[in-house]
Amino acid sequence: MTPTGPLVEADWLRAHLTDPDLRVIDFRWYLQGRSGRHEYAKGHIPGAVFVDLEGVTGTEGGGRHPLPERGQFEREMRKAGVSSSSRVVVYDDSGGSTAARLWFLLGYFGHRSQYVLDGGLQAWGSPLETTSPRTAPGNFHASEPDRSRVVDFEAVRRLDGVPVIDARAGERYRGEKEPIDPKAGHIPGALSAPYGESLGPDGRFKSRADLRERYVSLGAERGAVFYCGSGVNATHHVLAMEIAGLPNARIYAGSWSDWSNRDLPVATGSDPG
Repeated sequence: MTPTGPLVEADWLRAHLTDPDLRVIDFRWYLQGRSGRHEYAKGHIPGAVFVDLEGVTGTEGGGRHPLPERGQFEREMRKAGVSSSSRVVVYDDSGGSTAARLWFLLGYFGHRSQYVLDGGLQAWGSPLETTSPRTAPGNFHASEPDRSRVVDFEAVRRLDGVPVIDARAGERYRGEKEPIDPKAGHIPGALSAPYGESLGPDGRFKSRADLRERYVSLGAERGAVFYCGSGVNATHHVLAMEIAGLPNARIYAGSWSDWSNRDLPVATGSDPG
């Protein structure tokens, strides 16, 4: 049975974990203080392979986490055992905020059967294993990237009538706190919509209707451009937009780490500016 949307539930994954065409990927990553690889070694979903965010970070789009080149992404996915016919389930332990990045990249390079585990590792619970599986190389063939899904800083400056939405926490948007980038604040005119507010108290995505209401209230019913610190968490909004059934969700690939390193205007406070 193939899921009908971009999410899978833990019960579905348990029922299909040993399917020969299923590849489960642990894509945990943290901005500071923890190592995804270390957390994977401490315990992961049985059969899951670890893919490092840095291994699928390239040179396209600027910022701290540029998009990978086609050949680079293809090699990394093949090493992870992904084939063009694979059903890929990606998970993290942060509400899908990093798993969405790999989900996005798979689609960006032409894969059409990738999903995020709703609720992540917390929804899975147990059992966990600490050994890394032996994984046969896959035959994934990356297509030319779908560049209609990304924009650069010049495109963001020219946007007219398309909402630009900041996925970061409110204190970073307002310029009260900036732990890593050279300037604090937000892109002038951008709206604040922290990605975590698309989740319920259980860490799972809100309903399709609730998500649709959120994005309509942001003026994004016909599309929007999302950004975050470095282009990782912005993809959480792209995933949520797909759940909501809304079109034309794009990311500013370099995000704030690109904008804040340029001689460009910066706004602070709660007003878009």
